[in-house]
Amino acid sequence: MSILIINGPNLNLLGKREPTIYGSDTFEDYFQKIQEEFGQIDLEYFQSNHEGEIIDKLHEKGFNIDGIVLNAGAYTHTSLAIADAIAAIKSPVVEVHISNVFKREQFRHHSFISSVCVGSISGFGLDSYRLGIEALIRVNKKI
Repeated sequence: MSILIINGPNLNLLGKREPTIYGSDTFEDYFQKIQEEFGQIDLEYFQSNHEGEIIDKLHEKGFNIDGIVLNAGAYTHTSLAIADAIAAIKSPVVEVHISNVFKREQFRHHSFISSVCVGSISGFGLDSYRLGIEALIRVNKKI
């Protein structure tokens, strides 16, 4: 089984950026932990601050892997183009957010990508990614 994790803008700053919201762990450290936990799964990680690069990665991988865990960051609330890219691919996508977006500013309450994802996970810190991987394992067992 192969799963791609995609992080959007500003998530390269995890561990430094607003630790009261996002925690003090870097994503690279967390990624090592989940690679160990899910050793039977081929996990790949990609991060970009550029919308087009995220779309390109969805197009590149979205027809030949078992699933994608996507934290589109602020693009969640603004990008019809990423939503269209998710709708165009075959791999199931789980939307994740580190913080509970519904406890934050009103503009974060709307997601353009939720309707084209198999599910959404929000508010469990970095553990949201683990939950996203587990969801994709279950989705793929149903196929």
